[in-house]
Amino acid sequence: MKDLTKAEELILLTIWRMKDNTYGVGIKQKIQESTGKEIAYGTLYFLLDQLTAKEFVYKVAGEPTPERGGRRKTYYKLTNRGVEALKASVEMYQKVWGDINSLSFESGLGR
Repeated sequence: MKDLTKAEELILLTIWRMKDNTYGVGIKQKIQESTGKEIAYGTLYFLLDQLTAKEFVYKVAGEPTPERGGRRKTYYKLTNRGVEALKASVEMYQKVWGDINSLSFESGLGR
């Protein structure tokens, strides 16, 4: 399985955490809450389209709502392949980081 980019990981993890209420605006807000970083809508939807093409997520059309002028929200859900990609990513980080933790950096590795 191809490695995920950090942005793809972040989006997949956000979708996994949000469960059934996962739509574009919610994903954007949750990423900003979690990381303090803003993601542009264009970037977000481009990445969601890529993740859909890779079959890591799929789209589900919600019910039309009056506050959206009768338009439907598009919800995103993880596929089994998306879950496996996240698991592979976690395993890779565990191997790379091993026993390193934040206390290891306090020993003065930097100059």
